[in-house]
Amino acid sequence: MPVSRRTLLKASAVVAGSGLIGGLAARIGAAATAPDVLEARFADASIAADGVTKKIMTYGHEGMPPVLRAHKGKPFAMRLLNSLDEPTTVHWHGVRVPNAMDGVPELTQPYVYSGDTFDYAFTPPDAGTFWYHPHCNTLTQMGRGMTGLLIVENPADPVFDADIPINLRDWRLGKAGEFIAPFKPRDAARTGTYGTVRTANWQREPRYDAPAGGLVRLRLAVTDVTRIYTLNMEGADSRIVAIDGNPIPAPFAVDHYDFGPGQRLDVIVRMPDGEGATVTLSNARGNNPWVIATLRSVGPSLKRDLRDVKALEPNPVAEADLDNATEIPLELTATAENTASPSICGSIGYTFWAINRIPWPGDTPDPIAPLAEMKLGKSYIFNLSNRTPHTHPIHLHGMSFRVLNSNKRAVLSHMTDTMLLLPDEQVQVALVADNPGDWVMHCHIIEHQKTGMTAYVRVV
Repeated sequence: MPVSRRTLLKASAVVAGSGLIGGLAARIGAAATAPDVLEARFADASIAADGVTKKIMTYGHEGMPPVLRAHKGKPFAMRLLNSLDEPTTVHWHGVRVPNAMDGVPELTQPYVYSGDTFDYAFTPPDAGTFWYHPHCNTLTQMGRGMTGLLIVENPADPVFDADIPINLRDWRLGKAGEFIAPFKPRDAARTGTYGTVRTANWQREPRYDAPAGGLVRLRLAVTDVTRIYTLNMEGADSRIVAIDGNPIPAPFAVDHYDFGPGQRLDVIVRMPDGEGATVTLSNARGNNPWVIATLRSVGPSLKRDLRDVKALEPNPVAEADLDNATEIPLELTATAENTASPSICGSIGYTFWAINRIPWPGDTPDPIAPLAEMKLGKSYIFNLSNRTPHTHPIHLHGMSFRVLNSNKRAVLSHMTDTMLLLPDEQVQVALVADNPGDWVMHCHIIEHQKTGMTAYVRVV
């Protein structure tokens, strides 16, 4: 009898949990210490100015999903317990995990049904700021709260006077705090549908105290389903030192920096010396700039200097051999072809977008063929062409790539997993296919992802 794809996925999950992928799960059944539990659950929260928002979706016992911490090169394990009334998974965004731990239903793992558990276990090879979210019914589950930060620490990093993670996201809420429709079709076919309440760490314009004259590490992550920011910082000297988890060789100030869904920044801020002085982080994009969060100096000045900060240690990401790299064309296009397929992980009922003119059919037992079949250990150049009038943050699972060039702007040549492609922009990025498996690539404006701008590559 032929073996179904779902049976194969369940079998791979058993293998993944056995410890063969270098995780912690081998000790779960035999032994001593079970992994921590990350519970997907419903809760209520005060987010809007008036009223309580009922049945948010979150992880943990209350409020915002916890900031998880792991250590570079050390085993990490987390047991997902699904207490929702629908299937879910966890994707570890930006972390170069084994394929069986990537959280994409039907492609890398089975669904985690209500009341079930799934053991995620891996050893993160890179330090930096990452995040986690479902890859099932993403517009609803992420839109209703299921986005949290994952920080992978490196003991060789400099010591800072404060470390402040900030989770940036909108909510689609009515005046009394109730959820409203998660999207509008005409907006999904354009830039995406914006939220009505903007938050940082689930608060409106929060303020954080930090030592006067100290050095603060801000870890910013856009976990929103739609919004692209243009960041400014006033009141202090600052330096962006890492982008999407990867240290950059030449840090620069936060000044009209474009920053989209899926992306992360590590920013070092030198706090003002005076007690009570404030630093303002704001969004300058659009017609009405607004404050994201503020920092306030407290206590006597520590009189630190930005020059005290040594460079962050680079992550061990392989460099592509550009002279012998194979080029792969990837075109982001609009489409009116086909209709969305029903899926246990949800469909929003429309198809507006495609990659290489083929729209993603949804999470199905028999997905479309891969965009490309890549040989393990070989170098590749993706020729990314945005043939649309809208900006798309494109995210690749499982591997990191180096940005090489653009036809529209000077680009910072850095390692990343998520890149903003401007309207009509053509970009080359290079990578080594060093992680075997099927790896999804998609726009992180979730309405675009769910309406066709998704595909995958296969590394064998």
